[in-house]
Amino acid sequence: MKSDSPAPRPYRQTARARAAQETGIRLVEAFSARLREHWFDEIRLEDVARDGGVTVQTLIRRFGGKEGLLDAAQARISEEIRARRAQAPARRPGAAGAIAALAADYEEVGDFVLRMLAQEGRHPAIRNMADFGRAGHRQWVAENFALWLDPLAGEARRRALDALVVACDVYVWKLLRRDMGRPLAEYRALVAAMAAAALGLSPQQLNETGDA
Repeated sequence: MKSDSPAPRPYRQTARARAAQETGIRLVEAFSARLREHWFDEIRLEDVARDGGVTVQTLIRRFGGKEGLLDAAQARISEEIRARRAQAPARRPGAAGAIAALAADYEEVGDFVLRMLAQEGRHPAIRNMADFGRAGHRQWVAENFALWLDPLAGEARRRALDALVVACDVYVWKLLRRDMGRPLAEYRALVAAMAAAALGLSPQQLNETGDA
C-alpha cells in the first residue's frame, strides 16, 4: 500500500542535521568550560544543558551523560593540543621550535591538564582520558626528536625516549612556572638542557643539528 505522506525534503534533513551538530558543539563547549573550572563530580548535567540551551533529556539522548561528554571533550581538546604543538614558532632550528610549541601549549592548557591528572584516581573515565593523553604526548616527543632517536636502537632508544618524555612532562612546567614562578624563557632553556642531556648532546648541538 502506497503512503500518501510526502518524503522529507533533502534540505529539511540537512537543516536538522546541521542543527543537531551545532547543538552537540554547544554542549561540548559548555561541558569543557565547566571542566576547566570545576571538579568532574561537581559538574551537573542540568547546568551543562542550560549553558548549551537545551533540556537535560536532549543532552542525555545525545551523549548519554557526563562520561559521553568527557569523551567528546577529550577528542576536541586533543585536536586543539595537536594543532598548537604543530605550530612551532618561526620553524626554529633543531628542537627549539618543538620546545617553544610545547611551552606555548602548556601555557594554554597546563593548568587544565593538571586538574585532570589530579582526578584520574577517582574516575575511570578521566583515567582513560589521562592514559590517552600520555600516549599522545609520548608519540609527539618521539616524532619531534626522531632525528636523534632514530639512530638509536633497543634499550638505548627506549631510555632516551623515556628521558625526553620526562623533560617535556607537564609537571616540569608546573614546577618551574607555577611552583617556582620562573620566566617562560627559563623553562624553555631548562627543557632544552634536559632534552640535550637525554641524548648526550649540548643544547647548542641539539639546535644546530637541523629541524626536528
